[in-house]
Amino acid sequence: MNAPSDLSMKSDDVLKVELEVFKQEHRDLDEAIRALVERATGDQLTIQRLKKQKLRLKDKIAMIEDRLTPDIIA
Repeated sequence: MNAPSDLSMKSDDVLKVELEVFKQEHRDLDEAIRALVERATGDQLTIQRLKKQKLRLKDKIAMIEDRLTPDIIA
């Protein structure tokens, strides 16, 4: 997982590309989990691992979005 300090060294363009990649991976994991649950072909351990991986991606997405969103001082 990228540390928050790694984000500061990347340009906004690079972060936008990474954001789209992570969002696609997140959607793919969601579909895989749904398929395993619906077909009952996946064991619970595999499903839990995929869910944890999905949560890690969600955290990465949130960090990048926070970095790309300008601070608004009200």
